[in-house]
Amino acid sequence: MIRLLGLDPGLRFMGWGVIDVDGNRLRHVADGVLATDAKDDVPRRLCVLHDGLQELITRYGPAEAAVEETYVNRNGSSTLKLGYARGVALLVPALAGVAVHEYGARAVKRAVVGTGAATKDQITMMVRRLLPGAELRRADAADALAMAICHAHHRASAQQIARGISMA
Repeated sequence: MIRLLGLDPGLRFMGWGVIDVDGNRLRHVADGVLATDAKDDVPRRLCVLHDGLQELITRYGPAEAAVEETYVNRNGSSTLKLGYARGVALLVPALAGVAVHEYGARAVKRAVVGTGAATKDQITMMVRRLLPGAELRRADAADALAMAICHAHHRASAQQIARGISMA
């Protein structure tokens, strides 16, 4: 069994989700959102995200983490702020010795729903089906759990390929 942490970076809300993977079985452990105050300056908000992630890693002890890759949108300022939060999401697990993997939004949608054009509602519905008991109070938490599910699928595929190569 392995424990995975999925992260959906955001400066205002950073979604997180923890799952256990045993073979092809997925089990929901916990999910939620780290929230910052929009009135605070960016450095203070990054500290809140940093401290919250450290606490999550200490509490749940994931072996690996999966973080959504940044997409670029029309608003450069929003993209830059997302990049700050993403930096924290990559750095905190790495400093804790947790292996970090990155996936694009389309890859996550394909892994969870079956199509890279899935909607937020479709992702939430599939996450609820795959992980009964998930709270999912915000879409950010559903996206984070989807990230963890995507990584679980990619890990399983990589292990099967590795076993096939070593048997050849």
